[in-house]
Amino acid sequence: MIGHLTGKIITIKPTLILLDVNGVGYEIRISINTFERISGKESISLFIYTNVKEDSITLFGFYSEVEKDMFELLITINGVGPKSALSLLSGISTDDLKQAIVTNNVERMIAVPGIGRKTAERLILELKNKVRDIKDEGIISTKPSLQKEAVIALTTLGYNLISSEKVVNKILSELPDCSLEELIKRSLKELNR
Repeated sequence: MIGHLTGKIITIKPTLILLDVNGVGYEIRISINTFERISGKESISLFIYTNVKEDSITLFGFYSEVEKDMFELLITINGVGPKSALSLLSGISTDDLKQAIVTNNVERMIAVPGIGRKTAERLILELKNKVRDIKDEGIISTKPSLQKEAVIALTTLGYNLISSEKVVNKILSELPDCSLEELIKRSLKELNR
């Protein structure tokens, strides 16, 4: 089992990186939270969860051991596979997720794409006592960041991360109450000038 990798980033996308470790390229699935923490770096260290199936081996990488612990806890729940767990960790920070589970905040969890009410309720029911053992990372937000969502959308479309952040921040300073859709449209216009 691979538990940790340190290497040089060859390519990076919001949910996938190719990491060169001593001449061997590892394709690793990552959460958006991990992507944000490693963007702009040349070499990184990731905690790895190795998922072995009959027909494939998939590596999931995490910037912090706390995020990996939460991922491993999530996949113990019936109906939550590695992809769903990674999606959940992409839409909400580990501390935020822990808080949502402890406070029975179903609404916060279903705000994450791909997580339905039944899954959220099952997670709360089965993890309420277990999640207390997971350390805090010190990152709690009240809602998913509009800025974060817009930047992710733009980088997924192929725009540069730094340019996207600058444009999104500029537009948000001018129009702090705009919707995500409007923010992305205005950002695209600005980036295509």
